[in-house]
Amino acid sequence: MRILDKYIIKELLGPFVFGIAAFSSVFIGTSTLFRIAQYVTKYGASMWIVTQLFVYSLPPIVVLTFPMSMLLASLLSFGRLSGSSEITAMRSGGISFYRLATPVFIVAFGVSIFAVIFNEFVVPQANERYNHLVHYEIEKNTAPKSQEHIIIKDIQSDVLQRLTYAKKFDADSNTLVGVTVQEFENGSVTRVENAETATWQADRWIMHNGTIHDISGANNISRVLTFTEQVLPVNRDPKAITRDQKKQEEMSMKELKQEIRLLKSQYIPTATYEVELHQRLAIPLASFVFALIGTPLGLQPHRSSSSIGLGLSIIIIFIYYGIMTVSTALGQGAAISPVLAAWLPDIIGIFAGIYLIRKSAK
Repeated sequence: MRILDKYIIKELLGPFVFGIAAFSSVFIGTSTLFRIAQYVTKYGASMWIVTQLFVYSLPPIVVLTFPMSMLLASLLSFGRLSGSSEITAMRSGGISFYRLATPVFIVAFGVSIFAVIFNEFVVPQANERYNHLVHYEIEKNTAPKSQEHIIIKDIQSDVLQRLTYAKKFDADSNTLVGVTVQEFENGSVTRVENAETATWQADRWIMHNGTIHDISGANNISRVLTFTEQVLPVNRDPKAITRDQKKQEEMSMKELKQEIRLLKSQYIPTATYEVELHQRLAIPLASFVFALIGTPLGLQPHRSSSSIGLGLSIIIIFIYYGIMTVSTALGQGAAISPVLAAWLPDIIGIFAGIYLIRKSAK
């Protein structure tokens, strides 16, 4: 790595870390602390529980601030270099804008990759633990609750053995409605069971009025059997089933894909899940997109003031997330495709960045 690259990266890292701390503080101060205070005053949550809530709330906040911080860092770092005429001196020495911006783009792309990994392996677990603490430890809601789209996975050695789906769980009668059970062998479905209902009786689930499709024979020939009552091969009680159901923010991308595939097999709309899935990549990539925008903007003569750079960052962030909010709503409502809904803000940002880069390079 050349001295010039090290110098530019050094200028970039300071504002980037500052941006993470500043933007995280805003989110924490305006929402997280208020909710935690409510749990203390309303439910009498202990200091240990409150501390855990605070820690588990940090990962989703931090990963959201990466793109904002990269925008602020690129604006402030190049704004300072431009304001002190260092950029002018570098370009007078024959160094092009593209060469100056390369280390920023490489760092931004690395931050995006790290954010994707962090968003996949840390954030869902933190969200799941946070919601568990709120629902079961603070609010003490331990009884089963009625839910729709129940999904139960039986996994052995990281291999899916059985997938059970129910359209609805009725907590009052401990009944699963519209039950489908798929059994797998070597990744292929070998048996499908359908039942109108399944009720919890004597520590087990009993399915009522259903059919069994056995397709494990030679040449995948299906055999169909009917039954009045059949034991559902699920060893979880109603309380465990409702507790195991995950929200979208608690799922990894792999789990979201499984959810989408299962819901589609039941002809249930999946636009909300698909938008969430694509945003798991689109939002972290915004760090790179914001670097494309912030770097050329930082070269403008009037960007040397850090206050102006911060103000411009807030405006750009507001525009980006405003577009994302609208496109997400359109995607979840199936007005546009989920792919376009998730990637539209990044696409607009990339085109804007390319325009600004070409303009600054002249």
